[in-house]
Amino acid sequence: MSDATALPRSARDEIEGIIYLPRLFDKIRLMSAGTLHPDFQANLGIGMDLWTCQFLGVAYEDLKAQILAGATDVDALAWARENGLTRPDFELAWFNSYIRNRGFRDDMSTRLAERKKETPKTDRDDIQSFMDYIEIDEDRTL
Repeated sequence: MSDATALPRSARDEIEGIIYLPRLFDKIRLMSAGTLHPDFQANLGIGMDLWTCQFLGVAYEDLKAQILAGATDVDALAWARENGLTRPDFELAWFNSYIRNRGFRDDMSTRLAERKKETPKTDRDDIQSFMDYIEIDEDRTL
């Protein structure tokens, strides 16, 4: 990776109990600044980004507009809560579990196995979900 590119925050980071959301905000800001590592650019607004927006009940492009207008993480989440869906605590728990465990014994297991084989550092038995994969791929610990 060149000095001109950056990785977003950990996928495990959370704001007000919502996992992954700070990473989504980082990806938007880094892309706007022209410093988001190219590996992330094709997946903006899809995958975990999309699932997080769906959980919040807002469109990715609308949330992106808030971030690009200068909203802090807290402000962007407040906007999403005002303009999206109100979720009970048990749905937040389900969502967080879904995001944490995607790729573990589900329809994405085969894809996770393929991704793990791409580099020696990710070809490990302790990587059991895409969230685990992201952490190791980006040189963090489980």
